[in-house]
Amino acid sequence: MTALPHLDPVVRHLYVHVPFCPSICPYCDFHVLTRRAGLVERYLERLGDEARELAERYEVALDTVYIGGGTPSFLRESEIAALVGSVRRHLGWGREENTLEINPGTVSPARASHWRALGFDRASVGVQSLHDPTLRFLGRTHSAAQARAAVGELLGQGFRVSGDLITAVPGQPLEDDIRGLVDLGVGHVSAYTLTIEPGTEFARRGVEVDEADEHAGFFLAGERLAGLGLARYEVSNYARPGEESRHNLAYWHGRTYLGLGPAAAGHYPARPEDGPGLLTVRRTNPHLHGWLRGERGETLPIDPEEYVTDALFMGLRLKGGLDLAALSARSGLDVPARYGAGLLHQAGRGLLSWEGNVLRATPAGWWTLNRVLRDVLAQGEEAAL
Repeated sequence: MTALPHLDPVVRHLYVHVPFCPSICPYCDFHVLTRRAGLVERYLERLGDEARELAERYEVALDTVYIGGGTPSFLRESEIAALVGSVRRHLGWGREENTLEINPGTVSPARASHWRALGFDRASVGVQSLHDPTLRFLGRTHSAAQARAAVGELLGQGFRVSGDLITAVPGQPLEDDIRGLVDLGVGHVSAYTLTIEPGTEFARRGVEVDEADEHAGFFLAGERLAGLGLARYEVSNYARPGEESRHNLAYWHGRTYLGLGPAAAGHYPARPEDGPGLLTVRRTNPHLHGWLRGERGETLPIDPEEYVTDALFMGLRLKGGLDLAALSARSGLDVPARYGAGLLHQAGRGLLSWEGNVLRATPAGWWTLNRVLRDVLAQGEEAAL
């Protein structure tokens, strides 16, 4: 069971966005760009200033740090050292877990040793597939052999290793990819369906993903990974016992976290100046050039109703589900009274399971979770009128 924690005034999690990539994958819709002369230096300088600003504004005692992107491992040794130095100087370092996202093509024994010496203990590796034609279709710049070598090197350096896998790719030998990745020794797998986002190269080329392939890949990944000892603990994430991503669990549990860097999103404790009646505030930084100029990003105040909405969408992604009594106590909103009719309706359809205070999504409910919750929230809004 996943109990929603009382919101801690101390922020214990940090996400840092590194926007630089050696090339842009045709399916990627994240804020990424290739490096140009002087741009990384300006990024690192501004990053240090923003880290200091966050330290002055919030009480921080980090449990986890996650450096994502982009391709953080694309940074040169001196650059990643400078980034880590700024984080440590102003905000500290994670006491439980410190993750670096890594492209297999950037790994060498010397670089892996350097990352480990900087304090990273977990590596999230963008394997995506162990089938070279699939990697070429996805526009990846590494080969299957490089991915295997990278995972082996990182495990040898003492990292906890998670491997990313994309499913529903045309012509992909998914079962071979799953078994091959697990056989490398990873303790965690993130399996995501290929999604064609507007504005990406795949969208411009008219690439489509077959819904039957999406459905088959979703359920096949769950079955095969469970059979190989990695249980699904979240819709897209699987782990051996104790290998779950502690940083990502903070997101799904609704905890607050700092967002550092261009386009980084943060979830912050509400302060008096944020406005009355708020529980938290979500902020998203502007893209790189606006961020370098010190521009403000988007702010979303989170009142009790918005907080409950977020908690349902995030908490029901977890196998353990959500404790509705804890959610009601924290938000001040009687969740069963407001949303009970809709929740019971979806439970009757076999998409949710509601036992005592605990609400969970079934495997069938996971597949259609956004649609299920939109219906629940719509009924709740009608009940509130």
